[in-house]
Order: sequence, then structure tokens, then C-alpha cells
Amino acid sequence: MPTWKATACAYSNIAFIKYWGNINDELRLPVSGSISMNLDGLRTRTTVDFENDLKSDAAVIDGKELPLGPALDRISKHMDYVRKLANNPHRALVISETNFPTGAGIASSASAFAALSLATAAALEVRLTERELSALARLGSGSASRSVPGGFVEWYAGTTHEASYAESIAPVDHWALTDVVAIISKAHKATGSTEGHSIAASSPLQAARIASAPQRLETCRKAILARDFDAFAEVVELDSNVMHSVMMTGNPALFYWLPTTLTLMETVRDLRKQGVGVCYTIDAGPNVHCICAPDAAPKVIAALQNIPGVLELKQATAGGPAYVEA
Repeated sequence: MPTWKATACAYSNIAFIKYWGNINDELRLPVSGSISMNLDGLRTRTTVDFENDLKSDAAVIDGKELPLGPALDRISKHMDYVRKLANNPHRALVISETNFPTGAGIASSASAFAALSLATAAALEVRLTERELSALARLGSGSASRSVPGGFVEWYAGTTHEASYAESIAPVDHWALTDVVAIISKAHKATGSTEGHSIAASSPLQAARIASAPQRLETCRKAILARDFDAFAEVVELDSNVMHSVMMTGNPALFYWLPTTLTLMETVRDLRKQGVGVCYTIDAGPNVHCICAPDAAPKVIAALQNIPGVLELKQATAGGPAYVEA
């Protein structure tokens, strides 16, 4: 018999080489691969409980019950994939908590759907490999595929469900990078990433971004493996800028940056000119991830903490894989 109830945890991740745009929206197959680092301490903890004999799925997210609508439908649809594998039609109560702002460009959907995937599979005793769990998580949120493995992770684009998955390219302790996340807004973005991916192809810059992605992936991969921060910083900032250029030139145009975002970008570049090992990268939101070389974080925090508009600074080092609680 299935265990019927399980709890799993997964970490958020920050993409160094970004995911933006799909070749298949239903399967969330990306137009190009991406590379990221899991973020220790920025996590989602999710319990999936099939024990209550519910007639329909229900979810409590960060203490608030989800009403009927698209958000709950998305969760239910994702669990349907696992229910089909288990040949089990039972409905579940999902209780999930995330310890950082959600929907604000800090990859909350990545940790959420990675945790949901593991918890649902464990509750229904569906045995899946890490690769299969990564592909499963991708169906809920593309970046969730990267939150299943640990450490430094590459997501292979693939052209089929089975071929599009993520795996670790370096372990947690390979490189002592720190992500100092400058939070300038905790509000949900008006246009979410799912909608944004469907807009990407309308930008005249997207084709060039896709064509040049393999080179950026190779450069970033080599820099991580060699722990070459200068090469890493250059390609990470370039890739972030290219993605946001695509966002800004799509139809409709997406402008996620706020004035403080630009101030932070300029501050980070000035710090690097002064010899401080730091670079920026920005996901689909206004908040800025400041990636620091070993020992650089204290100087970066000192420079950022008094900038007007910065609400909070969060720190995270490389995080491990998603896991099911014993």
C-alpha cells in the first residue's frame, strides 16, 4: 500500500545561464539549456497528504488556502502525472511553505514544484530516478528541473520529455560562491514567467540569443569547473543582460527592472572594478542576485545594505539536492 503522506524539501536556484522561451509550452521544453546553482537556506517544504479521502485536491500555501482557479489547477495537474504513474486516482491536501518572497524573481516555483514532485512520488510510492524526478518537476515549472539535483546544475534542453532533465556538474563543495540577494520588491510580478516564456519568440533578439547560447553555456561550464571568477562574472552578466533585452523587446514588452535594480547593477560593476569578486544576475523580477567569490560577501553586503530601496539582503551558498524527509 502507498504511504499516502510524505514531506519533501527543495531549494531555490539561481540561473547563471538563463532559461527563457520554450519549443514546447505544454512539456516546458526550453529553447536552450541553462546552468544554475542551488541556494542553501532558500527552500520550500511541502507535505502531500492523500489520507483525508478528499473529493478534489486542496492546497494551503504559506498559510493561505488556495481558492478554486489557475493556481490550484496547476498543482492538481502536476500531481496527475504522478497519479497516472501510480494508477491511483486519490485526491490530496497539499501544505507548502516557502521561506523567501514568492513570485518576485527568486525562483519560488522552482523549489515549489521540485518539492511537490518528490513529495507526491514518495506518498504514492512511485520509484523514480533523479533524472526522472528532474523531468517530472520540469512539467510543473521549467526551472524546477534544476532544483532536484544538488550543487551546480546543468539542464539539458532536449527535444522530448525524457531528454530534457538536469544533473549536477559540480558538487556543493566545489566552489564557495555566495549569492547575496538584494530584495527590493516582495510583490508578485504582473506578468509571470509562464506567460513570459510564450512572449519570448516575439522579440527580434530571441533568435540571436538562442544561436549564441551554446557558447555561453560552454564558457560558464568551464569557468565553474576551473573556479575562474573573472570568466564566470563576464558570461553571467552578459547572459542576464541578453535575456532582459529579449524581455524588453517582446510583444508585449516586459520591464521587470526598477530604478533600484539599475543602481544595484551599477554598484556591483563598480565593486568589481575595485577588485571585489562579485557579479550580478537577475531573473524575471526586479531583485538582484549578487554572486560573490569566496570571502567577497562581507564587502558586498557593506556596499549594498544602505542603498535606498533595498528592503532586505539574503545570503545563500550552494545548496544540496531536493530530498524527502524521513
